[in-house]
Amino acid sequence: MRKGFDGLCGIVDSELGRVATSGEVFIFVNRRRTQLKMLRWEPGGFILYHKRLESGTFPIPKKVSSGSIFWADLVLMIEGIQILKSRRRKRFNLQQ
Repeated sequence: MRKGFDGLCGIVDSELGRVATSGEVFIFVNRRRTQLKMLRWEPGGFILYHKRLESGTFPIPKKVSSGSIFWADLVLMIEGIQILKSRRRKRFNLQQ
């Protein structure tokens, strides 16, 4: 978790094959799942969010087929809430 803006942009471009300036939020979690960084581009520059847990770990949600996660799952992950059994109901999605 030593990487800053440039290092994380390099990972997004080279390893993920995505464009860091697309406006997507890229999430990075360390192996022990005690630190989380989120990288996002907005007009004018990058934003880097960093959260370090003093106790506990981040639960890793299931990925969607595109390799992304839902916004609600991200919020639950950051807040430390893990739902053991749930069902996502079908909703209209313009991007399908």
